[in-house]
Amino acid sequence: MTTARQLHFSYEDYLRALDSSALKLEYCSGVIYAKAGGTLAHAELSAAAIRILGTALLGRCTVLTSDAKVRVESSDFAGFPDATVVCGARQSSRIDANALINPTVIVEVTSRSTEQYDRGEKLEHYQRLPSVKAVLFVSHRERRVTVVERRAQWASGGRWRTRHARRTGAELPG
Repeated sequence: MTTARQLHFSYEDYLRALDSSALKLEYCSGVIYAKAGGTLAHAELSAAAIRILGTALLGRCTVLTSDAKVRVESSDFAGFPDATVVCGARQSSRIDANALINPTVIVEVTSRSTEQYDRGEKLEHYQRLPSVKAVLFVSHRERRVTVVERRAQWASGGRWRTRHARRTGAELPG
């Protein structure tokens, strides 16, 4: 009987692989994951989120595309959210000048193959970043945006709440 062997890569190995890869790669504690190409619907939802956030935050914050890498040093994670918002000066990782460590808002457009990971393990990584005020999930299945936000009055305790908007133009309850 043969058993699968899990390979462990250093972050430097990941950066070398990323430099020579046509795919986007994510990194988590020694494991490198290839991100599959998205669908046209996924691209359209990502673009809409970027457009809406860019218009709403014009002059106050910067909205970045899925080319912006986010690094969570406390959990040794690096990934490429569908959109990232930074309010204030951008800060880079000490070991990866191309990785942002202080996003304010992260947007993930879900897909059939990644939804559980995005809403589970990946969310847990993002929540470790003290700068993150909210993570938005744009559903690929239905008209729904889920906002997982850090409660301001609980910021030091890291408490989060989840809210949903289900129709076009809907306001999220305060």
